[in-house]
Amino acid sequence: MNIQENISLQAFNTFGINKNARFFTVCKSIDDLKDSLSFAAKKNLPVLILGGGSNILLTKDLEALVMKNELKGIHKIKEDKEYVWVEVGAGEIWHDWVMTAIENNWAGIENLSLIPGTVGASPMQNIGAYGVEIKEVFEELKALNRKTLEIEKFDAEACQFGYRESVFKNELKDQYIICSVTFRLRKNPIFKTEYGAIQEILEKNKSQKISIKSISDAVIAIRKSKLPNPKEIGNAGSFFKNPTISNKQYERIRSEYPQIPGYPTEEGIKIPAAWLIEQAGWKGKRFGEIGVHEKQPLVLVNYGKGEGKEVKSLSEKIQKSVLEKFGIQLTPEVNFL
Repeated sequence: MNIQENISLQAFNTFGINKNARFFTVCKSIDDLKDSLSFAAKKNLPVLILGGGSNILLTKDLEALVMKNELKGIHKIKEDKEYVWVEVGAGEIWHDWVMTAIENNWAGIENLSLIPGTVGASPMQNIGAYGVEIKEVFEELKALNRKTLEIEKFDAEACQFGYRESVFKNELKDQYIICSVTFRLRKNPIFKTEYGAIQEILEKNKSQKISIKSISDAVIAIRKSKLPNPKEIGNAGSFFKNPTISNKQYERIRSEYPQIPGYPTEEGIKIPAAWLIEQAGWKGKRFGEIGVHEKQPLVLVNYGKGEGKEVKSLSEKIQKSVLEKFGIQLTPEVNFL
């Protein structure tokens, strides 16, 4: 276990915010995790578990032990005629895992290509895109109990998945460290092409047979065309969740804004947060070193030397203006630290 002091976290968060951690360590095994937790307990320090750093906004230096989870490994556990079960280390890069699945013709996560972050964050956030959510391919996860230092298993029911939610963001927040996730993927794919511009891109490439690879390629092309690369412009992807409102509220808003898009769900009508933000006049706005992306208003960006506090303030102004204009409260996906 190698614990460093006063380390900049600029390279470890996709916003590229330059804040320091009092202590920092990289954990490559469960023993590393246990030793690091013991160190933090002796120092009476809070702990932050860091994956890809793609869902956090640093607003201050952290008087904490930051543990970067780099537990790796991809292992096929079992298979039958329909499915293959694969256990993946929490520290694996999410997109790399998706590419591995596609190479092995394991279907189910191709629509989730190019999502930033690590495998360990995928069930925590119940990540989703283009008609697919993690809960649809999730079998179980193994997590280290921070108090008992025992490994526990969680099935889908125990994870309490919701829209960008799980039990690990609510009742069990900061109580466990996810070590691995087991996915149940299909040998015979069921293609989901009706979301976004996937079908449009596939039709343009009629010479290319539809496959999980062609769907992945389409998703990658869409995301690259709309979303800035964090290596070029600091960002955390979608900053806000898409809100769900009642049918009654939707009809009331639509009477004033007939062009408002809405997608029926079990809970009500889901509204694209990007549309709300654009209508409120924020798209492409820049304020010094931070701003709202010119192509995708759902993405807040750091152009170089922006501060987390500035991004947080901007997000609050956006929330206020959308609430005043539409009566809809936007909720951040990003965690403020």
